[in-house]
Formats: sequence, C-alpha cells, structure tokens
Amino acid sequence: MIAPNTLPRVLHEASGRPLTLAQHEEAFATSTRSGSLLDELEASGLTGRGGAAFPTARKAKLIRDQRSHNKFMVVNAMEGEPSSHKDRTLLGANPHLVLDGAEYLASVIGAKNIAVCVSRDNPAAVNHLKRAIHERERRSLRGPKFELHTPPWRYVAGEESALVHWLDDNESLPQYRPLRPHILRIGHGPVLVDNAETCAHVGLIGRYGAEWFRSVGTDANPGSTLVSVSGAVERPTVVEVALGTPLRSILEAAGADANPQAVLLGGYGGTWFDGARVDAPYANATLQPLGATIGAGIIVVLPQNACGVVETQRIAKWMANESARQCGPCAFGLPAIAEDLWHLTQNARDNQAACQRLIERCGVIEGRGACRHPDGVVRLVRTALEVFASDIENHLRGAHCAASRSAQHYAAVPSLEREEELVWE
Repeated sequence: MIAPNTLPRVLHEASGRPLTLAQHEEAFATSTRSGSLLDELEASGLTGRGGAAFPTARKAKLIRDQRSHNKFMVVNAMEGEPSSHKDRTLLGANPHLVLDGAEYLASVIGAKNIAVCVSRDNPAAVNHLKRAIHERERRSLRGPKFELHTPPWRYVAGEESALVHWLDDNESLPQYRPLRPHILRIGHGPVLVDNAETCAHVGLIGRYGAEWFRSVGTDANPGSTLVSVSGAVERPTVVEVALGTPLRSILEAAGADANPQAVLLGGYGGTWFDGARVDAPYANATLQPLGATIGAGIIVVLPQNACGVVETQRIAKWMANESARQCGPCAFGLPAIAEDLWHLTQNARDNQAACQRLIERCGVIEGRGACRHPDGVVRLVRTALEVFASDIENHLRGAHCAASRSAQHYAAVPSLEREEELVWE
C-alpha cells in the first residue's frame, strides 16, 4: 500500500514501461476502505483533473440518478493540448489504474459499457490500452465491457461534449450547453465523462479511501495532481505534486527556470501569470483570487528574454485554426484576434488601432460560442494584455522586443498544416 503522505501516487511504481495487470495488482493493495464508493468520493473532495475542476462525486451522482438501463462511462484520454503530456505519461506507466477507476465509476452509476477514448495520433498510448484491456478480458471477470475508441486528434475533439458527439454520431463537434451541468447522451443513454487522471485518482480512492486521499494537499483542494511542465525547461516533463505546493517549487522540481518572466497556467485556454507571483501555492483556492486556475494541469514557462505578445499571437493563431467553425465567435472572431495580435507584434503603423480592436473583440466574443473554446482564447489574450503590458508598450512605440533577437519560441505550437508531430519522450 502507498504510504499516506508520500508522492508519487498515480505514478507510483512507474518503471519506464507500463505495468502488467499482475504487476499492478502486486504494487497496489486490495481495497481497505469501508462504506460506499460514492460516499468516499464525496468525502475525498476529488475534482476533475481535465480542466473544469467539477466535483467528481456530484458528477457521478447526477448520472446515477438518471432513469436508464443504458448508461455509459467514458474515459477521456484525448489530451488535445499541445503543451500537455500527462495522460500519455500516465498511460505509459500504469493504464490499469485508469481502468480501475473507470470500473469503479461505472459501478457507481450503473453503466454496463466503458468507452476509453485516446487519439489515433498517439499510437503508443493506443497500444498500451489495447494490451491492458486484453489482459483484463482474459480474466473473464464479470463487469462492464471495455471498448477502445480512437477519434482523430484535434484540440476541440477532447472537449467532453465533442467527444460524446463523436461516439454518438462520428463528428467531433462541441454541443451547445447553455446550462451546466448538462447531461450528455449516447443515443438515449446518459454519459459520465471523466479525464484519465481523474479515473486514476478514483482507482486509488476506491482502494484506500477518502481519508488517505486527503492526507496530502490542502483542506480546500485535497490530493495530488499531475503537472505538464514545458517552455523554458531542460526538457518537457511531468511531475506529480501535492496541491498547494508553491509554483516555484514545481518549477525547480521540473528543472525549469525558477525566475521566469511569466508562466502560462492551464494550457492554451488558460491564463498568463506574472513571474513575480510564482511563490503562490498551486491550488485553485489560492490562484483564483489572483485571476488564474490550474486548469488542465499545464505550466508553460516563459523566460525573461522572451516576448509574451509574440507567444500569445502564435497560440491564438493556432487556436483559431483548431476551432470547429460552427459558430461566428470561432469562425470569424478568433482569426480576427490572431490578426490583431500579429499587427501588434509587427510594430506596424496601425498597431494602436489593432490594440484597441483587440480589446473590443474580446468583449464581443466572450460567452457567445457554442462551447468554451473562444472564451479560452479571450481569457488568454486578456491576461496577456495585463501581464505583458511593457512588451505591448514596446511594440506600440515601434521598439524591438526580446523576441526579435531570437528565433526560439516557448509555446509548443504544432504546424498549422499538420506536417509536424510533437513527440515527448
């Protein structure tokens, strides 16, 4: 059994190759909890690790209470963020822990089918899951049926409503959901969707209980979490930390620049965070008053000699290209934002007007998309205008910024033509 206050937890026993089912069962003790799993989940305070941080127990209870004999459990391991690689790290270490959590959740809601979704563009993770599911099938144990699905990789394909839409109708299009929480369905069957890391934590809570889970982290944000760290770092890496760990300590553990100009928290739909604040605890309860959240567990480190406006423009252009183009804010608003940022970085004569248009467009676009994709870009841009005010002033004056003297970039933006593939070792 894992000691209560030690880390790592979900990456415990990671050996460089996925654990077999026998190794997994040897490494992780059988259940020591008492009482119902739903009660343990509620007491644990576990929230989703995919970005929204919605209480896992509340989400499961909502689906459990639906009257249906055809419920589905969906494991979301799509990982559409280019700067995130925690799911592939987790699946490369112990896919069985993720599958354990999915089985626990399926039992809570009464689902007979578990759909495990991983991008077909991630063949290593696909193979790890194929082997793990096959190992479990050979046991011939009664329980929910696992099915592996491999949608095409796109940023929006990992959004939970788009993923369910693909499972239901083979289209990766987000569904309009004016009210949250909203019950997603495959056919007429209600669906519970949880991120791969969330399932792994459920797998541990199912064994050791809520008290064990809460022995690290903070009262408001208990437990541990995986963090993908990239940018100004020796090499992109994944670390598991207790929630509440100072940001600077996470950077140091990852071999990153511990005195950055800024960090991007939460991914490409997240927030730029001033480097002067990196002693803040890494937890939503402490970051939210500062205008940020941990989001999908991503930190992109921007060094002092980089231009945050240039990096934001590159991300915004990529995000505009990744939209589903099913509503105006994405189809027209995001390309316009990217173009305004480009004018701003070029020290053009009209960059004053471009800066003003940028501010106005953010106000028009926010809250009007079919999904949260445009809102994420607006959040990114607004925090860039605040955190990189000095860079913006330099561009408005026509002065050269730090980025003009270097060809190096720090946001891992793939080719818009998809001719390149990012490979994280």
